[in-house]
Amino acid sequence: MELSRFISKCYWKLAALTVYRWSFGHFGRKSRIDRPLRLDGCRNISIGDNVWVQPGTWLGCTPETGCEKPELRIGNGTVLGNHNHIYATRSIVIEENVLTADKVYVSDNLHSYENPDIPVIEQPVKQVSDVVIGAGSWLGENVCVIGAKVGKHCVIGANAVVTKDIPDYSVAVGVPAKVVKRYDFETKMWINVD
Repeated sequence: MELSRFISKCYWKLAALTVYRWSFGHFGRKSRIDRPLRLDGCRNISIGDNVWVQPGTWLGCTPETGCEKPELRIGNGTVLGNHNHIYATRSIVIEENVLTADKVYVSDNLHSYENPDIPVIEQPVKQVSDVVIGAGSWLGENVCVIGAKVGKHCVIGANAVVTKDIPDYSVAVGVPAKVVKRYDFETKMWINVD
């Protein structure tokens, strides 16, 4: 019984990998997506090598705001936690070796709500700034990044909402996210920011 279950599991993983290689703009070696919640616009999504997308994640890249060629790129060695939601309408780039905890939200767009006479669901999606998550960064549990860039080797604390750019080698926390530490290369220490 255990052998047949193992063979079945291997078969379905191989079948999923084959589908991903044909469906995505690029799907790198030794990468895997485990039981996604949803995948939209796969042709516009590029997955690097050795990427692991954990279960329950929703990846999307569609031209909701009129961009002719939207892109969602996930760099080599990146690990996305459970139940992440990453949706690009123009450009989201997650660089190499990024780690996200569970329930992280990354978006380069927002729902319009300007007209109070129209339900939000009937108002258009609006484009905000492109998103870049820098190489080697870590996004904690429940982090939201909306239309902002996170520098390389940053730590974004749990529950932070990033709406403005965070410089390289920073620790940011809060709503809205604020830099509280920076790495000092002379002292080789993380220094508190006033």
